[in-house]
Amino acid sequence: MTRSVWILDDDSSIRWVLERAFKGAGWQPRLFSEPKFFLEALTECGAQKPALVLTDVRMPGMDGMQVLQEIRQQFSEMPVIVMTAHSDLESAVRAFKGGAFEYLPKPFDLDEVIAIAERAIKPKHSEQTESSKKVPENADNDTGIIGESAAMQEVFRAIGRLSRSSVSVLLTGESGTGKELVAKALHDHSPRAEQPFVALNMAAIPGELIESELFGHEKGAFTGAQNRRAGRFQQADGGTLFLDEIGDMPLAVQTRLLRALAEGQFYPVGSHQLATVNVRVIAATHIDLRKAIDEGRFREDLYHRLNVIHLQLPALHERRSDIPALAEHFLASAAKELQMPQKRLTPAVMQRLQLAAWPGNVRQLENSCRWITVMASGDVVDVDELPADLQSENAESEIIANELSTAAPDTQQNWRKALEAEFMRALDGSDNERCGVLFAEIEDLAIDTALLQTKGHRQQAAERLGWGRNTLTRKLNKRGD
Repeated sequence: MTRSVWILDDDSSIRWVLERAFKGAGWQPRLFSEPKFFLEALTECGAQKPALVLTDVRMPGMDGMQVLQEIRQQFSEMPVIVMTAHSDLESAVRAFKGGAFEYLPKPFDLDEVIAIAERAIKPKHSEQTESSKKVPENADNDTGIIGESAAMQEVFRAIGRLSRSSVSVLLTGESGTGKELVAKALHDHSPRAEQPFVALNMAAIPGELIESELFGHEKGAFTGAQNRRAGRFQQADGGTLFLDEIGDMPLAVQTRLLRALAEGQFYPVGSHQLATVNVRVIAATHIDLRKAIDEGRFREDLYHRLNVIHLQLPALHERRSDIPALAEHFLASAAKELQMPQKRLTPAVMQRLQLAAWPGNVRQLENSCRWITVMASGDVVDVDELPADLQSENAESEIIANELSTAAPDTQQNWRKALEAEFMRALDGSDNERCGVLFAEIEDLAIDTALLQTKGHRQQAAERLGWGRNTLTRKLNKRGD
């Protein structure tokens, strides 16, 4: 059975590669370069409507979000995949709220596109009631989440996909990666956006007071309880409760939390009256909860209750390409907050920031920008005015970078000559299979190096190789890994 796909993109090269990919996969593609002609054809298509639509976002005359809206008005069930070379959180959320089946940042892996297309046309089951609720459109869009790296695109897509539901989410990642910002964005783009967002950091509260903070207490329930007080669950009723550093919660409180999550009910400390709430819980931690479970420090049943959706946030060293945009954002914010002129960084400073280790992640970069705003004497900041920890921390990295830069021409020439000699032997006609083996060996070397550099993380390795995860998985399976 031939399946039809309509592709709308003003970039002829994108149309060409997608046409070849879909034809090779047994689809019948139809190409459009302008939204006007696409919508005219859609109106007149009748029973010959496409099984799937792919549309770009930025196009002359009308953007892809408007096209998506027009498609939804005519064919509410038609799956639409939105593509863009300029991805951010807001456009990802708009796409999913508008009914897009998937949101693909460019460049994308063609195997992944075909796999998504196959999923898009599978018969759909009825959506759950929670997903069909109207999502408020007036949520605050100033999330402070910035990034164009592949790692951040995955975060944007996840937030966009979750914008129509209120399921529990577990955020993991190193300290300072922005877990509370992501939690707030998940709330602001959810059906609960008009209700309270309440945050509680487990590590900042003495263990004996956590239960009272969560569930509230009656007057006289314990020494110092001079008045009745509502807990965070009651404060967040109807909205979202963000529990940061959940791994630091005492086991006794974990038991009570599990019951509250399972039943939506609990007794405040010192009370005999049951409290009922409707709260979405987003939890976060920087520790390995599976290890904590093995060590008896965290309940496995609570872990599974919280871990409905797991979202891993990348460390700053995994998204170095985002550092210039983040630095500019933080410098502008600091200047506005402190009522001072905005500092500008020289190219040498920006290079140094991108070479830094950043053990404190985005939070450390933000604090460094605040330090620069206050302490740097001139409006244009050079390397000698950076905080001392950044200067010493980057000395080794800078030396390495300079050495690589200096050695690059000779090194490049050497490996090219060695590879050329190997290809000459492979192409001399004595062994017609040797060239194919050589190509396979080069690819295997690239895969092994990428996996070594990412410590076995396949998604990150695939991104660094310019592939989709499905492509890398297929190649690994083919060689038996």
